[in-house]
Amino acid sequence: MRIVAGQHRSRRLAVPPGKGVRPTSDRAREAIFSSLGSVVVEARVLDLFAGSGAMGLEALSRGAAHCLFVERDAQALAAIKTNITELGERERATIDKANALTTLKRLVEAGETFDLIVVDPPYEAVPKLAPTLAELLPQVVTPAGRIVLETAAADGFEVPGLVERYNRRIAAARIVILGPA
Repeated sequence: MRIVAGQHRSRRLAVPPGKGVRPTSDRAREAIFSSLGSVVVEARVLDLFAGSGAMGLEALSRGAAHCLFVERDAQALAAIKTNITELGERERATIDKANALTTLKRLVEAGETFDLIVVDPPYEAVPKLAPTLAELLPQVVTPAGRIVLETAAADGFEVPGLVERYNRRIAAARIVILGPA
């Protein structure tokens, strides 16, 4: 796996071993970031269920100001740390070793908002997580921000108050980009 575009283009990324992390493919990341356009530049990014950190690192490579990576798996965290260090992004990256929903609730309580939020939970957990994510995500996205949801192709969920800006199936994944109305 590699960074698709931007200042780190073609740089390889470490991926945690095993089947616990399913990195977003290069093809899917290219489609997502092409659709996002200038939203990424100078953005504050929240990468929930970060896995290898590929999505947040792609955003940093394309000009995002900062990314908060949220992950609780030890092997995934090690890969994120390695990737951040190898790309020289320690100044623009923060890692939160925590449950994504716990962090999301804390961010809502603190009144924090982000210009770009990436949500790529384990596919099998989507039905259980969807109601809480649908409630909390609109509270942490800026008025001009975007939320990228990645689920299994047959799954997905609606987020009240947000408008679908993009919806595409790429291999086994469904990519949906939402923004405030």
